[in-house]
Amino acid sequence: MMNVALSERNVYENFEVETDILYFNVGRLGLVSFHGRNYNIKKSMSADQLNAYIADGRFVKVNANCYVNSGKIMSLTDGIIQFQGCGSDDKQVPVSKWRQHQIKNLLAARKPMAM
Repeated sequence: MMNVALSERNVYENFEVETDILYFNVGRLGLVSFHGRNYNIKKSMSADQLNAYIADGRFVKVNANCYVNSGKIMSLTDGIIQFQGCGSDDKQVPVSKWRQHQIKNLLAARKPMAM
């Protein structure tokens, strides 16, 4: 029992944003909600930390406060982004048609994707 509790605690404290996170939402006062395959984590971040994740291009803006991990996108159709590796319970993020077109253009050179 103790090992299970410790391993769960480590996931929440030691997750890697670049590899583990599917998308994140930016809230007020630097509170960020990170969404992974099997978990959601809220964490305070400075503007500099947040900008570092956004600046490298790995996370793509889908609306005013939501960014998706472009390397984790499985498909982008009908205003819905679905993520790879989520099994039958695929996590989804809605996106406007205008933004969908922009994201497809950004991702076109990176990898083949079901559209």
